[in-house]
Amino acid sequence: MGTERVLELQELDTAIVRLGTRRRALESGEVVAGARTGADEAEMAYGELKLQIDELDRDQRRFESELDSLTQKEAAEHKRMFDGSIANAKELAALQHEIEALAKRRSDREDELLGLMEQREIVVAAAEEAESRTTELRTEVDRVSAEAAEELQRVAVDLAQRTADREALAPELDPELLELYEDLRRQKKGIGAAALIEGVCQACHEQLSAMELDKLKKNEGVRRCEYCRRILVF
Repeated sequence: MGTERVLELQELDTAIVRLGTRRRALESGEVVAGARTGADEAEMAYGELKLQIDELDRDQRRFESELDSLTQKEAAEHKRMFDGSIANAKELAALQHEIEALAKRRSDREDELLGLMEQREIVVAAAEEAESRTTELRTEVDRVSAEAAEELQRVAVDLAQRTADREALAPELDPELLELYEDLRRQKKGIGAAALIEGVCQACHEQLSAMELDKLKKNEGVRRCEYCRRILVF
């Protein structure tokens, strides 16, 4: 058996390594992790906005209660001023001052309440957008998860087939050639054999000299790259 079949074995081994790496990534969940992280972050942002809305609602109720109290108190003081119960000029002046102070506090609270309500509108709009984004990303997680599960099945089938093909092919190679190939694979990051195309080793991508090429063509045994020493297949 010539060295040509060793390149077939190399292609199978390369595919097996690639498929094995992909299977581990799919089984570990890292393929889905990126999508899930984005969805989790969006959901957290949505939750924070909802908390802001709750806090703004509490502030609004507090302001409304205070405004109601101030309005009632102002109305009561107005009634006292004009119901004839106070005749003393100093007391009337003091009451007038109190009414003006109450009116100022009420006006300030109304302005604050208006600002708070405007702020709430902005936060509510942001929360609605965040909720929509969260729903969109959760849907994307479901899609990616389903696709990953389907891909895992395909990878498992392909890996089993490539492994079976390798087990069938390896015994057909010359034992010494197979041993050399396996040794080189361990030494050369999984690549023990490569094609020689237009004088270039496809493993190390070095251009072989014309003298070396001529020497290799005349060699009827195992041909090896003069640079990386991998098995070469014309």
